Amino acid sequence: MWRRQPIQSQVNEALAVLQTDGVRLTMPELLAYREQSRHLSFSLKPKGYLAGNFLSRSKGRGMEFDEVRQYQHGDDVRSIDWRVTARTGKPHTKLFREELERPVLIACDMSPTMNFGSRLLFKSVQAGHLAALLAWQSVGSGDRLGGLVFNSQQHVELKPASRQKAVLTFLHALIEGHDENRDIQQDFLFSNLSANLSRLRVLAKPGSLVYVISDFYSLDEDGLNSLSQIARHCELVCCQVTDPLEHSLPLSATRLVANLTNGQQTQQVLIGDNKSQLTYKRARLSQHNVLQDRLKQIRARQIVQISAAEPLAKQLEAIWTR
Repeated sequence: MWRRQPIQSQVNEALAVLQTDGVRLTMPELLAYREQSRHLSFSLKPKGYLAGNFLSRSKGRGMEFDEVRQYQHGDDVRSIDWRVTARTGKPHTKLFREELERPVLIACDMSPTMNFGSRLLFKSVQAGHLAALLAWQSVGSGDRLGGLVFNSQQHVELKPASRQKAVLTFLHALIEGHDENRDIQQDFLFSNLSANLSRLRVLAKPGSLVYVISDFYSLDEDGLNSLSQIARHCELVCCQVTDPLEHSLPLSATRLVANLTNGQQTQQVLIGDNKSQLTYKRARLSQHNVLQDRLKQIRARQIVQISAAEPLAKQLEAIWTR
């Protein structure tokens, strides 16, 4: 028993710093990420096949029409407005305003499979923390923030908008989506991941930066197809949230029989047995590798793995500074 106390103390200390109980999602803990967003860098790095083929944040001339004025020496003849020219009898040219605000979409999965955690936080809570951090980062960088928050019953779509109000609206959607997920009855324990990725494909305009935060357990061919199409025209970052128990069984000096459930099915697992530990670890590793291969098929800009067992800032500092 004396070995567990220091670990529990560390968990309690981490929860206090994060201002959370690890199970619920509240506004104070999400607002706290505003300050952290100023100290963490999320610059995307060249990655193999994408090198030299990055989408520019500045969309350039021709994306945003501004006004028409009389033609001046040196103007690009390709920009002449022939209708106005014919109507006035004098050559006029179109002026375009360079659109500098990039749309950022954050899709956050609050499905029942995310409602799980064995050490520090539920995966859904960690997903909410990551979404909040990215939201503050986006608005702080001058981008327009939008999002898609969904669980097994419904989803909320937020069109890209500027300023702090967009972040607060998004944070409220995260909390509501998480709370609704905790109240879902057993009959509704399924994921709408593919349907929501299909909707995200419609919302993501070319040139957008798109984050998808999920455990991706219910990712199927339709979902892969939607992600692949998004990656063709947008900068796509897939953030997979996992829990240590999804990779290996906990260590134990004595043999114990534990009941594991996903809310619908229950399975008994022998803890403290080397053979059972190895079998479980191999099976989970195989499933994890299959999922990683499926995610790599879509050729996303980046695939990031986030654990629900550690504070987010500690993990991101390591990920984005590699």
